[in-house]
Amino acid sequence: MGSSSGGGAVDAVVLVGGKGTRLRPLTLSAPKPMLPTAGVPFLSHLLSRIRAAGITHVVLGTSYQAEVFEEHFGDGSALGLELEYVVEDEPLDTGGAIRNVYDRLRGDDVVIFNGDILSGTDIGSLVDTHRCSGADVTLHLQRVADPSRFGSVPTDADGRVTAFLEKTQNPPTDQVNAGCYVFRRGVVGAIPAGRRVSVERETFPGLLEAGAHVHGFVDDSYWLDVGTPETFVQGSTDLVRGVAPTAALSGPRGEALHLSGATVAADAEVTGGSTLGADSVVGTGARVESSVLFDGAVVEAGAVVERSVLGAGSRVGEGAVLRGVALGDGAIVGEDCELLDGARVWPKVELPRGAIRFSSDA
Repeated sequence: MGSSSGGGAVDAVVLVGGKGTRLRPLTLSAPKPMLPTAGVPFLSHLLSRIRAAGITHVVLGTSYQAEVFEEHFGDGSALGLELEYVVEDEPLDTGGAIRNVYDRLRGDDVVIFNGDILSGTDIGSLVDTHRCSGADVTLHLQRVADPSRFGSVPTDADGRVTAFLEKTQNPPTDQVNAGCYVFRRGVVGAIPAGRRVSVERETFPGLLEAGAHVHGFVDDSYWLDVGTPETFVQGSTDLVRGVAPTAALSGPRGEALHLSGATVAADAEVTGGSTLGADSVVGTGARVESSVLFDGAVVEAGAVVERSVLGAGSRVGEGAVLRGVALGDGAIVGEDCELLDGARVWPKVELPRGAIRFSSDA
């Protein structure tokens, strides 16, 4: 049974049902939470932090490629966890997905995590705040520099949430919904079953209208929504450099992470928190900066790869330049190609020598 500091058992639920369309072509071969991030599946970092907080019972709410999660993590015992899996037959949105796992919950409280978020928030303190305030639901609220890109969530002097506001040009607060919540189990049971339910548009406003206590846990620790190739690369490099917290990596943090069998020419440069996947190759005079190479990816002589992610078995030809690019598995970029910010190359596509691509799909 998982627990925090007093108050009985706590469950964790991780919602990993999304298709990751914004991360294509990477998610054509694996669900977003299973993409290699600093050398391990993205989800491993969150699970490691859940375990470090003393919570051991975790339910994964899955739908897209659901079997991949169980094949990799099994019953969770290797991580010191007890993992259960619940599959959505049809998309239920966040509220519906939370309700869909209700019959697996055991504790008085449950911490809900969005599987897309890389966060440094103190999970134990979040649960303690929820319990000490006597809240029905507590939201992790993140302070961000530009809240206009998000819906904002103001709180009063006692920390109670007063409203849920849509995106606006001049939000009244820099606090935004960070995609992590603590629910009393009974509140989960009251969500309508078997249909789509939005927590932002239905559940949370409905609780406020009914006079429920919705609390805010305001934080400004590390937080990143890893939903695009750009933010995926940022998250991975932040983990390698030790900027983002995780308990899933051992050893010192630094400029690069080399997995088993990765080879780098003596005069090549690999910097900026880059990860070189198993059996990947960086050729003579090549430069890899702040990038992620999946297993078996090859960067040939003199090529430059910056802020990019290269799918498994992909190849970058001699003298090619990639900046802010995502290559699908097995994609081949010819010699002297130039691919710039936002360019995406689908799996097994081959670009001829000297091709130039900008932010359109290739």
